[in-house]
Order: sequence, then structure tokens, then C-alpha cells
Amino acid sequence: MGKPDYDRIRVLWPDHLGLARGKYLPIRYAERGAFHCMALFALGYDREMTPTPASKMLEGLPDLHATFDMDDVRAGWEPNTGVAVADISFQGEPVDVSSRHALRRAAADWDALGYTAKIGIELEAYILQRGDDGSWVPWETPGGYVYGTGTAVDPIGLLDEIMTEAEDAGLPLESINSEYDIPQFELTLHYDDALKAVDDAFLFKVLAREIAHRHGLLLTFLGKPLGDRGGSGLHVNVSVSDADGNNVLNDETAEDGLSELARQMTAGMLEHHRGMTGLLAPTVNAYKRLGPGTLTGYWANWGYDHRGVTVRVSPERGSALRLEHRMADGSANIYTAAATVLQAARLGVEKQLELQPAETQDCLLGADATVTCPPTLRDALDVLEADTELVEAVGPELIEHHVIIKRAEWDRFSGFVTDWELAEYLPFH
Repeated sequence: MGKPDYDRIRVLWPDHLGLARGKYLPIRYAERGAFHCMALFALGYDREMTPTPASKMLEGLPDLHATFDMDDVRAGWEPNTGVAVADISFQGEPVDVSSRHALRRAAADWDALGYTAKIGIELEAYILQRGDDGSWVPWETPGGYVYGTGTAVDPIGLLDEIMTEAEDAGLPLESINSEYDIPQFELTLHYDDALKAVDDAFLFKVLAREIAHRHGLLLTFLGKPLGDRGGSGLHVNVSVSDADGNNVLNDETAEDGLSELARQMTAGMLEHHRGMTGLLAPTVNAYKRLGPGTLTGYWANWGYDHRGVTVRVSPERGSALRLEHRMADGSANIYTAAATVLQAARLGVEKQLELQPAETQDCLLGADATVTCPPTLRDALDVLEADTELVEAVGPELIEHHVIIKRAEWDRFSGFVTDWELAEYLPFH
């Protein structure tokens, strides 16, 4: 084996918030892995710590161990740097609240049924620049329009740079295009086995944000960064294959081309629609995106090539057929989101659930469906805890930890006095 093209390895892994924690390691020490304080699982976005059983915060703040296979190190996007996605363990056992571990377990649960779970990730993101007052404002793309390409929507070639460096790093993009709202873009990665596909998406998010930062720009996957424009989703496309590699969602003998397995999977996702929301829309901000007429997965419904529903059946048949779950917020932990979708679909198969009729209305002015997402993060966490089947499937320890951290996040929000409140009420009271 020849000398690698890098002198160090950047070891990354997803925490409970979906953030990429890690360390740089000289290549001579890389096989040892990296150690990180377990108490980082107590952190919120504000860096305040909330004690949880998983964080070991009150047990001396011990280390977890991040390890990886040297054969899985890939070219990075920084000079002389390889990159690897690590598994994390504590005292030799997988960390129960690891989202990557939850996805690995979800894939194994499908393996036990005799199928291989496949995932394809579609990301949406806005690009922001610094305004005159230092705040983040929409990137100036005066010629921008939906499905635009070239300098009209990308005046400095930022997306070209992202696409080129992603390819060099072995992160397989299928397409990039501008979205309906400006300056928003859709970035679609190639589908693969579940863990491989989500590892690629996880690293791609880091790469894309860092390349934008080189230019003084902020590329944000936040669900609703601009109040006057549409939100950003994380669409989780699912299919499963048999031992021969055949896409078993497909049934050429069925009138609509859907197998009974595909129908049961869809029914499972709709059965657990409300419980899934607390994991797929995990921030206070996420509920500014979800609502009627927003094409965001608000209703517990499905349809054929219908962007107004939560589970969209792709128009392709054969090997390309997939179920697109459209609820997840752009800031969701990708591993948790994929694991949740896969587990809800699996529960539909194991319980042999019957699928409700397809949505017939436009979902802009009306919908057949009556079940919706909970209205706030607080409500969604209550519903999640009550969905004991989903909790058990995704992982009780992960859910317990998620709920504790997110309730603390809700409490911080509830006690915060906003500029809107002062502008609305201060002149009169």
C-alpha cells in the first residue's frame, strides 16, 4: 500500500443535536481513535449543560471513545487531511444515545426481516451574507429563479465549488438546483445502503457549510431561517431490496406498481406520524415551517407523485421506486431522522397495517387527511413519549435523552423575551 495523500485524519461523529464533533489526529496516532468527554451529551446549543443519565455529567465527566476503520478513511476537503466517521463507545459498549448506533440498529432490524434498507437524502439550504448591521441577510442573487443554473443563481460559483469538492471527497451528489424561494438550494445525494448514505450526507453538510464560510457566507439548513420565505426540509427517501438486490417496493402485477410491503411501510409511517414529529422536527424553529399548505409533511397522508403529502410515492417504478418522507426539518439529526423513518416503516410491515386511501386534494387549499403534526416542540415531545412502540423501536435511551435536552430547550425559549413582544406591547403597557 502506498503512502496516503494526507498527514492527518479528521475524525467526526454526530452528537445528539446532529452536530459534527471530532478531533484532528496525526496519521501516526489515528488507529488509537479519539477520546471525548461524555458530558458533551449534556450540552444544548447555548453550551449550558442539562444533566441526563447518558451524559455522565454528575459521574465525573468520563471519556467516550471514538473509533473507526482505517480502510474507511476517505479524502477530505482540507489540505493533507483525510476524514472518517467514527462509532462511539463507553467502556467498550456502544453509546445508547448515539444516533449513528440507532441507524445501524434500524438497518440490522431490516436485515433480520431479510431485506437491505436503502436511503437517499435530499437537503434544502439557504445561503446568507452579512448585512450592513452585521446580521445575516439573504445572499444577493438578483437573477435567481427556481430551477435556475449558472451565475443567475450562483454569482460566484459557490455551488460549482461545493459540487467539485464533494466529488473529490467521494460524496456522491446527484444534483444541485435553486429552489422556489431565493436564495435557497436543493442538494440531492445518491442513495445507498442506509449507513453509507447517511454518513455521506453528514459529511456533505460539514463540507458545504465550510466551503461557504471560506467566502464569508453562511449556508444554513435551519428549518425556517427567513420568516417571509418557505422552509428547508430534509427528505428521507426509503427503499428496501431483497437478497438478490431487487427493489421489493415494486410489484409489476399491482395496478399502481406498489407491493404489499410498500403499502405496509407507508401505513407504518402514517401510523406514527405524530410521534415521529418530535424527532424529525426537533427545534422550536421547526414548527414555523410545519403547517397547512406548506408542502412540508404536515398531514398524515400519502400520494402518488404528490408534493403536498408526507409520504410521496415516486413516479418511477422498478429499481428506482422509493418512498419519500417529507416531514423532517433541515436541522434534524440525519441519523436519527433516517432511523426513525426506517423503524416506523418496519413497524407497519411487522403489524401488517392496512394503508389508508391516497390523498385526493391539493393540500394547499384542503386535504382529506385530518391527523396533523403537533403544533409545538413541547406538544411533539409529549406525543413522542406516548408512542411507546416507536420509542422502543428507535431506542428508549436515545428518546429519553432527546426529550430531556429538548424540554430544556423549550424552557429556555419560553422564558425569552422577544423583540416582537416588545414592539407589540411596550408602547401600550
